[in-house]
Amino acid sequence: MNVAIIIAGGSGHRMGQDIPKQFINVYDKPVLIYTLEGFQKHPQIDAIEVVCIDGWHDVLKAYAKQFGISKLKWIVSGGNTGQESIRNGIFNLEGIVSDDDIIIIHDGIRPLVDETVLTDVILKAERYGNGVTSLPYNEQIFVVDNEISTVKYIPRETLRRVSTPQAYRFGKLDWGYHEAYEKGIGIHGSSYTNTMMVELGERLYFAAGSDKNIKLTTKDDLEMFKAYLKSDKDNWLK
Repeated sequence: MNVAIIIAGGSGHRMGQDIPKQFINVYDKPVLIYTLEGFQKHPQIDAIEVVCIDGWHDVLKAYAKQFGISKLKWIVSGGNTGQESIRNGIFNLEGIVSDDDIIIIHDGIRPLVDETVLTDVILKAERYGNGVTSLPYNEQIFVVDNEISTVKYIPRETLRRVSTPQAYRFGKLDWGYHEAYEKGIGIHGSSYTNTMMVELGERLYFAAGSDKNIKLTTKDDLEMFKAYLKSDKDNWLK
């Protein structure tokens, strides 16, 4: 079984809106629903769990019914951090899924997940035990040695940009979060599942990525998302 955990537990203060950014309407549909539709339509996704900000569970249920998100099986409360939210979602699946089942973790505010990317992430996880979507890094990276200059750079050929979706076998993922929280490893600051697993000594395997897989953090990101939607509509009309 392949289960998607969609992380939608944040409040999104940087967007500067009165409601959480995952529930902002874009062309009469919440951002989170765009995200869920990508998983709903994918033939290899069997069930969806959403880790949702408190106070919005019933709203999410209503939207899921309205837009036909029939694969949504569980809604779990988020934590104080992204890592706590992911942990809550994983721990909720204990006793429900098997150790060999594939768990796909994805940010609820990345609404343009590509079908081919999701397929490849699942394929890599089935083959290697995990798969993380990634892209080459196309900019030059320099190391700061003081505030105004540098004498060292990192060859971009050695770098990859990693985001979500990420997929892991449940047994390893569940072990990882128990281990991390018991020992305080990989759970602080901007840590995410991928960085936590590396800190725990696990090897990650790269899967396909897409430049369209943007994360909606600011108003500019929202405008870019609207532009992508309009572009897709225009292409369809031609």
